[in-house]
Amino acid sequence: MTIRRVTSPAVTEPPPERWSNCLVSDGIAYVSGMTARGTEPKELAAMDEYAQAKQIFGKIKGIVEAAGGAMADVVKVTIYVTNIKNNTKVWQARREFFTGDFPASTLVEVRALAAPEILVEIEAIAHIGKGKR
Repeated sequence: MTIRRVTSPAVTEPPPERWSNCLVSDGIAYVSGMTARGTEPKELAAMDEYAQAKQIFGKIKGIVEAAGGAMADVVKVTIYVTNIKNNTKVWQARREFFTGDFPASTLVEVRALAAPEILVEIEAIAHIGKGKR
């Protein structure tokens, strides 16, 4: 089994001793939880769930493409939100990035994420190897 770290200019990479944004093993890309961070804190605080989710799905798209795949290869997403009542905003952004068979999905409300202005965090798994769907 080989493990390959994937980086993308679309996603700010954390220091290597913290975590990897994406690792690929045996044709499966594991994308760490992404947030809309990278935007200035003031701008991030002004973004609602739709804007944050749209930016996050764009990051996921960039890193999956850097791994050699496409959004159609994403088979699972886990979405964390701080207010489940605003889930339609997240689903709206999701529909802009996926067509046809949507990936298996989980939506979880959490008490808090890494910073108070972060409303959404999304992680993904993509099958980019041989025999993909």
